Amino acid sequence: MTTPSQSSNEPQLDDKISSMKIPINPQRASTLTTNLEHIHSRISSVFSQQPPSAHLPPSTPRLVAVSKLKPASDILTLHNPPTSHTHFGENYVQELLEKSRLLPSSIKWHFIGGLQSNKATQLARDVPSLWAVESVDSEKKATLLDKGRAQSSNTTEPLRVFIQVNTSGEESKSGVSPDSEELVNLAKHIRDKCEHLHLQGLMTIGAIARSKATTPETENEDFICLRETRDKLAQALGIEEASLELSMGMSEDFEGAIRQGSNEVRIGSTIFGERPAKKDAKVL
Repeated sequence: MTTPSQSSNEPQLDDKISSMKIPINPQRASTLTTNLEHIHSRISSVFSQQPPSAHLPPSTPRLVAVSKLKPASDILTLHNPPTSHTHFGENYVQELLEKSRLLPSSIKWHFIGGLQSNKATQLARDVPSLWAVESVDSEKKATLLDKGRAQSSNTTEPLRVFIQVNTSGEESKSGVSPDSEELVNLAKHIRDKCEHLHLQGLMTIGAIARSKATTPETENEDFICLRETRDKLAQALGIEEASLELSMGMSEDFEGAIRQGSNEVRIGSTIFGERPAKKDAKVL
């Protein structure tokens, strides 16, 4: 298997050729750059305004720009200088496959949508710069991701995975239940049986109503639940709490998520604006 250090210059050349084919609108680029910089400013301000008692993460949270249903030109705009953003999130396997072929391999892709078992192996095998899959909720899907990563000819680095936890208890939400034996068993399965995966942490989407009600005075129950679930899981696994990340918080509530210790926030509409209907979305 070829390691990154052994790879030739061909992928970089392909990146340049692909990128040259993607036109960027200067006015759109200005808007996106301003939006991204504003989000970074808001993230930084959370740290400076919180009391020592806040459950802040040890370092500035990772910002995943959720680019689902947005064109490749938007992603390339933010990946290019001056912003040089690297982490982007996608919800649909086919869309991610198309974008990863067009865009630079230096982008770090996050798959954050509902994962179908029949697409898990392809996802892990065919997206060489896939940085993380954040919606793992069964041993079967973890096993298939592990199989796909093992088949990848582009990297030997373990694929980071987050276990999705259904903190709100809504039937419409995917994820394993907090404090469940299923959660502990899944974590142990990833750690002990999936040599090509790395358990990065836990992820939740949470209830929309709780997101809208989140304020500095009224914290989101889903965020508290995920943090407490992470702490209990770490104890069950015999590892440090800090070794398991929290991925929680979106456009409407990411500041509250950071106050509860989120290591990563996933923000889409505040950066990219409203999304088109899936049937109207175009990669190019």
